[in-house]
Amino acid sequence: MALPKILKDFNLFGDGNSWQGLIQTITLPELARRMVEFEAGGMDGPIEVDMGNQLMEMTWTPGGLLVDGVYDTYGSPIHDAAQLRFTGSYESDEDGTVVPVEIVVRGRHKTIGMGEAQKGDNSTGEITTTISYYKLTIDGEVVIERDIPGNVFMVRGEDRLADRRAALGT
Repeated sequence: MALPKILKDFNLFGDGNSWQGLIQTITLPELARRMVEFEAGGMDGPIEVDMGNQLMEMTWTPGGLLVDGVYDTYGSPIHDAAQLRFTGSYESDEDGTVVPVEIVVRGRHKTIGMGEAQKGDNSTGEITTTISYYKLTIDGEVVIERDIPGNVFMVRGEDRLADRRAALGT
Protein backbone atom coordinates (compact mmCIF):
# COMPACT_ATOMS: atom_id res chain seq x y z
CA MET A 1 0.00 0.00 0.00
CA ALA A 2 1.30 3.45 -0.89
CA LEU A 3 0.76 6.58 1.14
CA PRO A 4 0.97 10.11 -0.24
CA LYS A 5 3.73 12.50 0.66
CA ILE A 6 2.09 15.01 3.01
CA LEU A 7 3.02 18.65 3.53
CA LYS A 8 4.42 18.59 7.07
CA ASP A 9 5.74 22.16 7.19
CA PHE A 10 6.26 25.24 5.04
CA ASN A 11 7.65 28.75 5.02
CA LEU A 12 7.00 31.80 2.89
CA PHE A 13 9.57 34.42 2.00
CA GLY A 14 8.60 37.81 0.61
CA ASP A 15 11.19 39.97 -1.11
CA GLY A 16 13.93 38.32 0.94
CA ASN A 17 12.08 38.47 4.28
CA SER A 18 11.46 35.16 6.02
CA TRP A 19 7.92 35.00 7.36
CA GLN A 20 8.54 31.82 9.35
CA GLY A 21 5.76 31.38 11.89
CA LEU A 22 3.72 34.27 10.43
CA ILE A 23 1.77 32.67 7.55
CA GLN A 24 -1.19 30.47 8.43
CA THR A 25 -2.36 29.31 5.00
CA ILE A 26 -1.34 29.55 1.37
CA THR A 27 -3.42 28.74 -1.68
CA LEU A 28 -0.69 27.81 -4.11
CA PRO A 29 -1.04 28.88 -7.76
CA GLU A 30 -3.16 26.65 -9.95
CA LEU A 31 -1.66 25.42 -13.20
CA ALA A 32 -4.49 25.87 -15.70
CA ARG A 33 -4.70 26.21 -19.47
CA ARG A 34 -7.06 28.55 -21.28
CA MET A 35 -9.08 26.40 -23.66
CA VAL A 36 -11.52 27.55 -26.35
CA GLU A 37 -13.98 25.38 -28.19
CA PHE A 38 -13.38 24.91 -31.93
CA GLU A 39 -15.48 23.12 -34.54
CA ALA A 40 -15.19 23.34 -38.31
CA GLY A 41 -16.56 21.65 -41.40
CA GLY A 42 -15.74 17.97 -41.67
CA MET A 43 -15.51 17.52 -37.88
CA ASP A 44 -18.02 15.38 -36.02
CA GLY A 45 -17.94 17.69 -33.01
CA PRO A 46 -15.91 20.31 -31.23
CA ILE A 47 -12.48 20.02 -29.65
CA GLU A 48 -10.80 22.37 -27.26
CA VAL A 49 -7.88 24.41 -28.59
CA ASP A 50 -5.14 25.35 -26.13
CA MET A 51 -4.66 29.13 -26.10
CA GLY A 52 -1.97 29.28 -23.42
CA ASN A 53 -1.92 29.57 -19.68
CA GLN A 54 -4.61 31.22 -17.61
CA LEU A 55 -3.81 34.08 -15.26
CA MET A 56 -2.20 32.74 -12.10
CA GLU A 57 -2.78 33.98 -8.57
CA MET A 58 -1.54 33.01 -5.16
CA THR A 59 -3.56 33.77 -2.05
CA TRP A 60 -2.05 33.70 1.41
CA THR A 61 -3.14 34.47 4.95
CA PRO A 62 -0.80 35.94 7.53
CA GLY A 63 -1.70 35.55 11.17
CA GLY A 64 -1.83 39.03 12.66
CA LEU A 65 -0.08 42.07 11.24
CA LEU A 66 2.64 41.43 8.68
CA VAL A 67 5.01 44.38 8.74
CA ASP A 68 8.12 43.52 6.71
CA GLY A 69 7.96 43.57 2.93
CA VAL A 70 4.35 43.17 1.88
CA TYR A 71 3.47 46.87 1.65
CA ASP A 72 6.73 47.96 -0.02
CA THR A 73 5.73 46.83 -3.51
CA TYR A 74 1.97 47.46 -3.29
CA GLY A 75 0.81 49.62 -6.21
CA SER A 76 4.10 49.27 -8.07
CA PRO A 77 3.84 49.95 -11.81
CA ILE A 78 6.24 47.05 -12.41
CA HIS A 79 4.58 43.68 -13.23
CA ASP A 80 7.05 41.61 -11.19
CA ALA A 81 7.83 43.97 -8.31
CA ALA A 82 6.96 41.44 -5.59
CA GLN A 83 8.77 38.13 -5.20
CA LEU A 84 7.43 35.30 -3.07
CA ARG A 85 9.14 32.00 -2.35
CA PHE A 86 7.24 29.09 -0.85
CA THR A 87 9.30 26.27 0.61
CA GLY A 88 7.53 23.08 1.61
CA SER A 89 8.60 19.88 3.32
CA TYR A 90 6.55 16.95 2.04
CA GLU A 91 7.13 13.76 4.02
CA SER A 92 6.33 10.09 3.46
CA ASP A 93 4.77 8.19 6.36
CA GLU A 94 5.94 4.97 4.68
CA ASP A 95 9.68 5.49 4.88
CA GLY A 96 10.19 8.98 6.34
CA THR A 97 11.75 10.49 3.22
CA VAL A 98 11.37 14.24 2.85
CA VAL A 99 10.80 15.83 -0.54
CA PRO A 100 11.58 19.55 -0.69
CA VAL A 101 9.29 21.66 -2.86
CA GLU A 102 9.97 25.27 -3.80
CA ILE A 103 7.69 27.63 -5.69
CA VAL A 104 9.09 31.02 -6.69
CA VAL A 105 6.71 33.61 -8.08
CA ARG A 106 7.04 37.23 -9.12
CA GLY A 107 4.12 39.53 -9.63
CA ARG A 108 2.02 42.18 -7.88
CA HIS A 109 -0.03 42.23 -4.73
CA LYS A 110 -3.52 42.76 -6.10
CA THR A 111 -5.29 42.89 -2.74
CA ILE A 112 -4.09 43.25 0.83
CA GLY A 113 -7.01 42.46 3.12
CA MET A 114 -6.38 43.71 6.64
CA GLY A 115 -9.02 41.44 8.16
CA GLU A 116 -11.38 42.14 11.01
CA ALA A 117 -9.92 44.10 13.92
CA GLN A 118 -10.86 42.91 17.40
CA LYS A 119 -8.91 43.29 20.62
CA GLY A 120 -6.96 40.13 21.37
CA ASP A 121 -7.92 38.55 18.07
CA ASN A 122 -5.48 37.07 15.58
CA SER A 123 -6.68 39.58 12.94
CA THR A 124 -5.95 37.41 9.94
CA GLY A 125 -6.12 39.14 6.58
CA GLU A 126 -5.74 37.79 3.07
CA ILE A 127 -3.32 38.83 0.36
CA THR A 128 -3.77 38.00 -3.32
CA THR A 129 -0.75 38.18 -5.62
CA THR A 130 -1.10 37.98 -9.41
CA ILE A 131 1.78 36.19 -11.07
CA SER A 132 3.87 37.00 -14.14
CA TYR A 133 6.68 34.52 -13.36
CA TYR A 134 6.38 31.03 -11.82
CA LYS A 135 8.91 28.28 -11.11
CA LEU A 136 8.14 24.94 -9.45
CA THR A 137 11.08 22.88 -8.20
CA ILE A 138 10.51 19.42 -6.69
CA ASP A 139 13.40 17.60 -5.03
CA GLY A 140 15.93 19.82 -6.83
CA GLU A 141 14.42 19.42 -10.33
CA VAL A 142 12.81 22.39 -12.07
CA VAL A 143 9.49 20.91 -13.19
CA ILE A 144 7.64 23.99 -14.54
CA GLU A 145 8.96 27.46 -15.32
CA ARG A 146 6.83 30.20 -16.84
CA ASP A 147 7.98 33.69 -17.72
CA ILE A 148 4.91 35.30 -19.27
CA PRO A 149 6.45 38.57 -20.57
CA GLY A 150 9.53 36.65 -21.77
CA ASN A 151 7.31 34.13 -23.62
CA VAL A 152 9.03 31.18 -21.92
CA PHE A 153 7.23 28.00 -20.88
CA MET A 154 9.48 25.14 -19.73
CA VAL A 155 8.33 21.68 -18.62
CA ARG A 156 11.10 19.45 -17.24
CA GLY A 157 13.67 21.23 -19.40
CA GLU A 158 11.59 21.22 -22.61
CA ASP A 159 11.06 24.75 -23.92
CA ARG A 160 7.54 24.50 -25.30
CA LEU A 161 7.58 27.98 -26.84
CA ALA A 162 11.03 27.88 -28.49
CA ASP A 163 9.60 27.25 -32.00
CA ARG A 164 7.08 30.10 -31.60
CA ARG A 165 9.78 32.53 -30.48
CA ALA A 166 11.93 31.46 -33.45
CA ALA A 167 8.97 31.99 -35.83
CA LEU A 168 8.53 35.49 -34.37
CA GLY A 169 12.25 36.26 -34.64
CA THR A 170 12.60 36.80 -30.88
